[in-house]
Amino acid sequence: MPAEGCTFSLVVPVYNEGPNIAPFYERVACVMQGLGEPYEIIFVNDGSQDDTLDRLLALAGKDPRVKVIDLSRNFGKEIALTAGIDHATGEAVIPIDADLQDPPELIPELVAKWREGYDVVYATRREREGESWLKRATAHLFYRVAEKITPIKIPRDTGDFRLMSRPVVEALKRLRERNRFMKGLFAWVGFKQTAVYYRRERRHAGKTKWNYWKLWNFALEGITSFSYIPLQFATYFGLTVALFAFIYALFIVVRTLLFGRDVPGYPSLITVILFLGGVQLFAIGILGEYIGRIYSEVKQRPLYIVKGRYGFHRIREAQRSEGPNRTAKKIGSLSG
Repeated sequence: MPAEGCTFSLVVPVYNEGPNIAPFYERVACVMQGLGEPYEIIFVNDGSQDDTLDRLLALAGKDPRVKVIDLSRNFGKEIALTAGIDHATGEAVIPIDADLQDPPELIPELVAKWREGYDVVYATRREREGESWLKRATAHLFYRVAEKITPIKIPRDTGDFRLMSRPVVEALKRLRERNRFMKGLFAWVGFKQTAVYYRRERRHAGKTKWNYWKLWNFALEGITSFSYIPLQFATYFGLTVALFAFIYALFIVVRTLLFGRDVPGYPSLITVILFLGGVQLFAIGILGEYIGRIYSEVKQRPLYIVKGRYGFHRIREAQRSEGPNRTAKKIGSLSG
């Protein structure tokens, strides 16, 4: 249940975002004070190696509405976001990045739609400034491929920036899978959803933590978490290759019987063997992606480990994110 009097919870995962903390806080505080309702800002320090934590603790010492969760190491943005959502107490929860690419000034528009009765109000990008044409093109392609091969509708060109009502948050907290694709989980829970559109700005400071290798793995995570079509593709592709191989074998046998020609020689044989070997390795690779995720899930490790919590005055029963598997009771070692 939300804490008494808390209307909004902002969840801000941060990793080496020291230069962005102060300007982000100033803009967010200005916007939230303009709404005239109680709020909290939950920063999740995802194992930062710069002065991010020191800056956050300084803010928490000045503003009681600022709360800090310090994870024991870098668990990744999806897990950090989950930790923040687990600890959020507001009637509405708003995930947002600290790099100011997603403008806090859009929050009142999200709130207005929530007041109209929507449970999820997600922010969809019309423009993406400060990004290369390759990144924009691959992002454009990913969202459209995901839309085609997943059974749920993941909104196009939409990140984590959104507003979610308390029922949506409680539903999300029940989803404890280890390999997390939050954009898919936001869509999977359903409820009444709508979009607002905006222009995504450049980063205020620093460099993005997402290189192309991480983005590729993130795309694989999204596809394998919500679709088994790659497995079906491997099956049908294998059947197609086998069918053509059988037809080709019949052709060679018939040609040899009718015209007395020899079976094709070494070059053609090696070509076929290499092709079939490549198909088999491709199919095994797809299986490996799914098996690796099964392996990660069955170990049932906690999603995250909290090294420290600052600005929280008591442990809430609702924050028992692991149910019966939860063993850590100390504030300084809370597991998610």
